[in-house]
Amino acid sequence: MGQSLMVEQTKRKSFARIKEVLEMPNLIEVQQDSYKWFMDIGIREMFQDISPIQDFTGNLVLEFIDYSLGEPKYQVEECKERDATYAASLRVKVRLINKETGEVKEQEV
Repeated sequence: MGQSLMVEQTKRKSFARIKEVLEMPNLIEVQQDSYKWFMDIGIREMFQDISPIQDFTGNLVLEFIDYSLGEPKYQVEECKERDATYAASLRVKVRLINKETGEVKEQEV
């Protein structure tokens, strides 16, 4: 008759003719790869694309030097329980150059 299967502590009968089961593909692999690329490479490329920024007079120049991500306020499970966003702060080290005075300031924002 049917073949007994144990699925997550539940006994089920399978009447399928094919006994081989295909491995379930990772359906969100594309999204995970995209997120990993964005975190590892994409943010840095974006800052490189827009740096340096000059004011309309050409006297002030803003350069992006480096960035870092802070720790999230809550862990994943806590966010699910609180219905909160799993977010972290983005800190960017910038350099402001005043071409008129030659003054250079670096700061993390």
